[in-house]
Amino acid sequence: MKVVLQLGVVLAVGLALAGCHPIQALKSRANSCHRSQPYMAAASIAPLKIPPGLDQPDSTNALHVPDLKEPAPPRRSGKDPCLDEPPQYKVVKPVAPQA
Repeated sequence: MKVVLQLGVVLAVGLALAGCHPIQALKSRANSCHRSQPYMAAASIAPLKIPPGLDQPDSTNALHVPDLKEPAPPRRSGKDPCLDEPPQYKVVKPVAPQA
């Protein structure tokens, strides 16, 4: 019985130290940047039509999004890291050729 209790305490401490990392890792794979995201299907809509007799809203401070004048970047493959992930800290240095 004492062994079972010790095993339970070790398991509980291990789970507490691990936190939810395995669950978050699985969740982040499901929401990967390589899948289509809802914002990608967004489209522009027509400007607001004001009925006759009402004042036009002040749109001098309206947000203007310019058109994209450069080609979109190439789609990343499933093995490429997402752009919102930090880069690797350890840079692999090229091996000098032997003479």
